[in-house]
Amino acid sequence: MIELPVYNKEGQEIDKFQVDEGLFGGKVRNTLLRDVVIMYENNQRQGTASTKTRNQVAGSNRKPWKQKHTGRARAGTIRSPIWRHGGIVFGPHPRDYSYTMPNKMKRGALDSALLSKFQDKETFIIDSLTLDKPKTKEMAIVLKNIGIKETCLIGVKESNRTLHLSIRNLPKASMQPVKDFNAYDVLKYQRLLLTKEALQSLVQERQKIQESKTNV
Repeated sequence: MIELPVYNKEGQEIDKFQVDEGLFGGKVRNTLLRDVVIMYENNQRQGTASTKTRNQVAGSNRKPWKQKHTGRARAGTIRSPIWRHGGIVFGPHPRDYSYTMPNKMKRGALDSALLSKFQDKETFIIDSLTLDKPKTKEMAIVLKNIGIKETCLIGVKESNRTLHLSIRNLPKASMQPVKDFNAYDVLKYQRLLLTKEALQSLVQERQKIQESKTNV
């Protein structure tokens, strides 16, 4: 079991939350994490890089000089790749880099990413995160009180417009409902801040998955 401290908005530790490692795979699967992160990064590539081959660059088809008796190397066209302004050999061309992986692998990678955050003490739990009105300054104070200075992903149970407006102008913070989490986002941020309600929903969801496996 992993014990995670629970804080209030003033940064005071008021409780402990125990998480069963077995619900999140029991161990961090580094190879799976690497493969899934590469997939997410490939899916973000625009794939618009393009170069011209020797058939596409501008230039004459005339032979620059005769084949023999000039004392110079043989040359057939000024569009040769070894000439300045010539074509590019094996250069990039527009393509789609995106691909996908089975949902089971992506879910396993997310569990490993969360487990790594729990084990490395990079996760902070807050008992509740509510604001009366959008206020970036108040949200910044909450993060400071808890001791988060690095980049931070804030996980909530359900999307909240007031919180979203309060967080969106913080350069090092981002907010997502935990149901939209993926391994890439969890690993990209140095710290993870979860509301107690959000963490409970994560645990309950994985308990249901385990129960369904045992019932089969």
